Amino acid sequence: MNNIKILWVDDEIDLLKPHIIFLETRGYEVQTCKSGTEALELIETENFDIVFLDENMPGLTGLETLSEIKEKRETLPIVMITKSEEEYIMEEAIGSKIADYLIKPVNPNQILLSIKKNLDHSRLISEKTTSNYQQEFRKIAMEMSQVNSFEEWAELYQKLIYWEIQLEEIEDSGMFEILESQKSEANNQFFKFISKNYESWFEKNAEAPVMSHTLFKKLVVPELSSEQTTLLVVVDNLRYDQWKTLEPIVNTFYKKEKEVPYYSILPTATQYARNAIFSGLMPSEMEKLYPEYWKNDVEEGGKNLYEEQFLKEQLKRLGKDYKYEYHKITSLKAGKKLVDNFKGQKDNDLTVLVYNFVDMLSHSKTEMEVIKELASNDKSYRSLTQSWFKNSPLLEIIQKAQQLGFKLIITTDHGTINVKNPSKVIGDKNTSLNLRYKTGRSLTYEKKEVLAIEDPKSVYLPTINMSSSYIFAKEDLFFAYPNNFNHYVSYYKNTYQHGGISLEEVVIPFVVLNPK
Repeated sequence: MNNIKILWVDDEIDLLKPHIIFLETRGYEVQTCKSGTEALELIETENFDIVFLDENMPGLTGLETLSEIKEKRETLPIVMITKSEEEYIMEEAIGSKIADYLIKPVNPNQILLSIKKNLDHSRLISEKTTSNYQQEFRKIAMEMSQVNSFEEWAELYQKLIYWEIQLEEIEDSGMFEILESQKSEANNQFFKFISKNYESWFEKNAEAPVMSHTLFKKLVVPELSSEQTTLLVVVDNLRYDQWKTLEPIVNTFYKKEKEVPYYSILPTATQYARNAIFSGLMPSEMEKLYPEYWKNDVEEGGKNLYEEQFLKEQLKRLGKDYKYEYHKITSLKAGKKLVDNFKGQKDNDLTVLVYNFVDMLSHSKTEMEVIKELASNDKSYRSLTQSWFKNSPLLEIIQKAQQLGFKLIITTDHGTINVKNPSKVIGDKNTSLNLRYKTGRSLTYEKKEVLAIEDPKSVYLPTINMSSSYIFAKEDLFFAYPNNFNHYVSYYKNTYQHGGISLEEVVIPFVVLNPK
């Protein structure tokens, strides 16, 4: 019935006859032997799905047999069974990557549970996850029709991320497609919510979420103290779902104290959102107060060259006299250099680290065919980010910060979305080039596909000239010019872009952690 073949190795195998009959009545095929030597011979000639291995046998011990089997069949699940509760045996067995560890006397149901845990694990989890999401689907759909505040939207988005990550691990692609449809509807409703409420968040005494320009004052400053150095890491372009895949790795070294979703300002683009974090100002205020640091979209030169100066000015306005250092990492070489010299940060109250890798990755997806293949959808994009992080200088920096007792804050400036559908737009030669937002004069566009801001001053955005306006793409749209339309669409379709309005771009993580 199960087509599962078990090898049971025990020098007193005759005493285990009731257990073997119990398994055989459930359709399992059980082969037995009385020594490690016999077991190794059988494994050379036959294929088994799982091995139950006695630890205390004459001749080759269980641990020695385990080691030999792993050399021949590295992925074969082995369950160690022992009378001994000595810690060193447990540690040796676990270190040799056993599938389970059982203490004698064992009962038949323990054996059955171990088989199911190791061989039926994926199917059981898949069925349970599918069943749970089917129940949650109706609940989420109901909540989506009623959600009407920035707190509720952040909560709903986190639920969708949770189920997206759960469902990507199972074999039922139909369930994943249902979730994708639910995410798409959520983004449609979220766009309407932002269109209706965004402008009002800038009114005096308005109830507004923590946003880019208030993040430092409201969330970072309360965490700072002269008793403990804080490492503030701003990973550019890090979506909430990407953080969730990095979190288990960070948790090896740090325990999470607080996680707060906050909202990126519009446009959800680095020059606007990250400058706003460090300056504590909205873009039009930066342009007015610090014209030497601010560049508009159509101006030549880097748009984020003065974050350190903006931070200095913000700290001065807040009356905070912290000893701090600012570092921006844009290459592997720069990351390794900071790792080598990180001990020097221990005398600071605050070390700020801007890490640009995720931004480079998402932009390079439009340029490099290899990256397009590696990050063809959100699941692979998360996987690629996790793989990079595991092998990055950033993880080494976090490890060193933990060893030095630093508090750790991880956040970002905005997220990104996989764009799939073009939206036609026409503008003059001074129109900005971003695919998810445009600013300029005489813009022509599909009204139902954008949020148009005719008066940029109302949301504290700078104007290039008197008649400038802004448009922001909704859901998974990207702007394309009618000239050479088909080429443009095929080049940018299914790439990761930011600047517009989606849950992925706007609702982003702020996480406070303390060393373990």
